[in-house]
Amino acid sequence: MKSLFFYGTLRYVPLLSLVLGRAADDLDVTEARLAGHGVFWAKDEAFPTLVEREGVAQGVLVRGLSADDIARLNFYEGGFDYALKPVTVETGQGAVATEVYFSDPGLWQVGAPWSLDDWAAAWGAMTLEAAQEVMGYFGAKSAAEVARMFPMIRARASARVNAATVNRAYSPSGYTAQDVQENGRLRPYVNFFALDEYDLRFRRYDGGQSDMVRRAVFVATDAVIVLPYDPVRDRVLLVEQFRPGPYVRGDDLPWQLEPIAGRVDAGETPEATAHREAREEAGLTLQALHDVAHCYASPGCSTEYYNIYLGLADLPDDVAGVAGLESEAEDIRSYLFDFDTLMQMVDDMRMVNAPLVLAALWLARHRDRLRKVA
Repeated sequence: MKSLFFYGTLRYVPLLSLVLGRAADDLDVTEARLAGHGVFWAKDEAFPTLVEREGVAQGVLVRGLSADDIARLNFYEGGFDYALKPVTVETGQGAVATEVYFSDPGLWQVGAPWSLDDWAAAWGAMTLEAAQEVMGYFGAKSAAEVARMFPMIRARASARVNAATVNRAYSPSGYTAQDVQENGRLRPYVNFFALDEYDLRFRRYDGGQSDMVRRAVFVATDAVIVLPYDPVRDRVLLVEQFRPGPYVRGDDLPWQLEPIAGRVDAGETPEATAHREAREEAGLTLQALHDVAHCYASPGCSTEYYNIYLGLADLPDDVAGVAGLESEAEDIRSYLFDFDTLMQMVDDMRMVNAPLVLAALWLARHRDRLRKVA
């Protein structure tokens, strides 16, 4: 049996319990301190880093860790470039020789002093969701493979937290998730996105239970869609890029006109995503956002959830061009359309992107109001 000192997120007992796959009351946890060290936020990140410097790092000593416990911890921490290092910590019962996970030197820039309470409030729920998925790959994938998927794992985790936090839906039946019985779940595919298969029973309107059904669900993230509109010039900006969905369907026109769009990253609000994506995809600074809709894209088979906005912007003639992040293989061209042309294309069924049609129809309803105050 081994002991380890934890100074950061694994001090959060619900997370430690999840990673180890053991009940919290089964863990031998003692308050401990590591002299000559400090705990600081890794700059611009959602976790802390341990730094050798004058001071004392507060943490916990966890005893009685089995070989399987260590393997699970190494898997969880290994994908983030952490490795064990011997240290001596002080406890209420005296000094104890143990080990601690240390990041590679110089890997992270040092930020402000770290607070476990602040981290738990801002990141605890998302981290638990992400850790649930990460540890589901233990024994099936390497830590390096999980690290490559981690941005999407966190984005999926954030979507689940968002779903539990904000729910605008109206359900006249009054049925909830408590009226669904989950009997099995498989994940036959995961990479950038994931595909899950569920065996379910659900409450019927006659009060009984359905037969067992198997449903495949495309597990995506929350997304933001924003239609830039200039109320003074009465024009919108649309972007065009290659889309694999229409291509795989057999569509001869897989380059699609659509609003600016992107996924909501972990720790990011949909509004912040809208402003970021406008800068990345079209070099635009949005002046204000108006809610168009918050809705599921295809609830019969996908978790993807749309936050659709109209973004007020200055759209002069020279604003259109080619943009996109090279790191994401984006090649995006923007175009300007006056309002009448936009609506004619909607009426002619030439706009085949559903969020674009929805945003255009919202604009048609609210255009006069927006132009009066421009």
